[in-house]
Amino acid sequence: MVFSSLIAAPRVSAQVHVADQRALDAAVRQHVSAVDQDRETVRLFLQRGDVKAIAGKYGIDMRRAETAVATMDATELASVAAQARQANQALAGGASTVTISTTTIIIGLLVLILLIVLLR
Repeated sequence: MVFSSLIAAPRVSAQVHVADQRALDAAVRQHVSAVDQDRETVRLFLQRGDVKAIAGKYGIDMRRAETAVATMDATELASVAAQARQANQALAGGASTVTISTTTIIIGLLVLILLIVLLR
């Protein structure tokens, strides 16, 4: 009888969570925050006057580039934001002239943004 009650009784197994809900929520918030920061970095980079001037000189549509940033996924955005940070550092320090290498970085970044949208 004891044996039959053991077989008939449903097995109750406790779920073991590696992380509690607060830790999961914090991880999600951190990821969203990082994506938002990357998007803002790229958006601010595209609003720079020198970036707009270079884009205009080479016929790059800034509105399209800005729209593209809004549609990028986290991986694409992280890559573009890293390049935008690099270009911002190259342009920082009050330099009044833009060097050829910085111009190349800017053009490359703008083209990358547009290619990401075109290849979707």
